[in-house]
Amino acid sequence: MTQAISCEKQTRHAGVFIYFLRFKNSFVALPRTFFLALKIKKNPLHLGSINFWKLSNLKKPNITAGFNQKDHLMTNFKRPALSSLFLVLLTGCSEPAIQKLEGPAQGTTYHISYWSETPVDTVAIKATVENEFNIIDKLLSNYRKDSTIETFNSIENTDSQEVGSEIVSLVKIAQVVHQASHGCYDLTIKPIFELWGFRGEALTIPEEPTILSTLKQIGMEKLEVVDDTHLRKQQADLKIDLSSIAQGYSVERLSQVLEHKGISHYLVEIGGELKTNGSKPGLQPWRVALERPLPEERTMQKVIIMPKDVPLAVMTSGTYRHYFDAHGQRYSHILDARNGKPVAHNLVSATVFVSDPAVADAWSTALLCLGQKDGLQAANTAKIPALFIELQGSDLIESRSDALNTLNTLTIK
Repeated sequence: MTQAISCEKQTRHAGVFIYFLRFKNSFVALPRTFFLALKIKKNPLHLGSINFWKLSNLKKPNITAGFNQKDHLMTNFKRPALSSLFLVLLTGCSEPAIQKLEGPAQGTTYHISYWSETPVDTVAIKATVENEFNIIDKLLSNYRKDSTIETFNSIENTDSQEVGSEIVSLVKIAQVVHQASHGCYDLTIKPIFELWGFRGEALTIPEEPTILSTLKQIGMEKLEVVDDTHLRKQQADLKIDLSSIAQGYSVERLSQVLEHKGISHYLVEIGGELKTNGSKPGLQPWRVALERPLPEERTMQKVIIMPKDVPLAVMTSGTYRHYFDAHGQRYSHILDARNGKPVAHNLVSATVFVSDPAVADAWSTALLCLGQKDGLQAANTAKIPALFIELQGSDLIESRSDALNTLNTLTIK
């Protein structure tokens, strides 16, 4: 478990610590997902006098774990972003300790860091977080036949069905992004994803007539919002998958848990998707790192200094971790709902910075689907702060939306 490193005593008795790398003359902490072993040579640990660490046994994340396999346009949560963002949690001995929670969830891992100037019941907070995960799983999981979303999918008729306000609100967000992406982003793409075999270990390249036939089963325009708690299928066999937006939603739900407990300084991260509010002790900003989007590397591309006075979510989608190579061609898990095929452009990473994690989640997937040119145009039209990274030959080329260029609440180094 990642321990709170804020004074000499904690440093000495901790079993496993945050993992650090040097980046542009500063130290950045990485989640334990990526490293199996770490030895600390000296202590105490201070922000201004970092000692020596040894990193070993680089570990590849599990890419088959249930609820979080969102390597494609719409199915399950964002696996590319699992390794996209790393927590930077450096504190000094004179400041209040940062409390930490972490563990497995949604087929990946979660990390929560928070602190409060007044006493809080850490045991109760942990129990509430775990219960919140159970509630979300029962609501949104495509791997549970008894979940609300799978119950909706299994009923093949065109009657109005009650799904609750949470799912309806996510569908409304997805409808906006669907229109803004000209149909590239679509919650109903699940049949296409299964057609290509992306749920298993082997790629199945379908024939063009089969793709065209399967495309008849999808379409956001076939999903109707009846009211604040009901949806209706206009085509009986329509199925929706909220995974491209649900991880962001989960980040927001956990953030609300902390706020309801009176905690206003926190960083909540699930599988690399995160939201921060407030600051670290001593009014130091939260810092996160954006991974260099190359399959063979686990290094950092950018460090993001988060704002201290407003909440902000950071969501990244990428094509560089999960793909199939077949017949001399690489097939991305990101599918374009308009043609039923994997995207073929050079955009390898899209990161969105907005206050609502669910909105950021949906938009990062949509922009990655569109590619740099069309994605940048869509982000500019919708005033979405976004960072794009293309792979051109061996070079990574960055571009920013207009809204990101004018965003003065955070710093990207």
